[in-house]
Amino acid sequence: MIVSIEDDVDGSDARVTVTLDWAARPWHGHAVGSADQRPRLAGEATLDAVVRLSGDELDLELLAVATTDLGAARVALAQVRFGDEDVLVGSALQGEVDDRLAAVRAVMDAINRRLERHLG
Repeated sequence: MIVSIEDDVDGSDARVTVTLDWAARPWHGHAVGSADQRPRLAGEATLDAVVRLSGDELDLELLAVATTDLGAARVALAQVRFGDEDVLVGSALQGEVDDRLAAVRAVMDAINRRLERHLG
């Protein structure tokens, strides 16, 4: 479960921290980069938290995150490399939510079925 998304912006730089809840414990992930890329940083921080909760057993990389219009809906999309070869895609409605939250939800949608297999 997504607990929180926090960012600290200093000029053109940003640090995003995502907190996930797994097994009744908070897991924090971090990403640092350009302030105008906060949705991507939120996605990277999400994967960092997931790698930590896996005991550093998972190899995950955010390949892309974007938003697009699909009919009347605004949708966030995420492409994640899982391991050496698998590329997974997830989506989430952006609606009225923060673009960072939509990116985090899209990342989690991309990996959720594989994550369940690895973590039980």
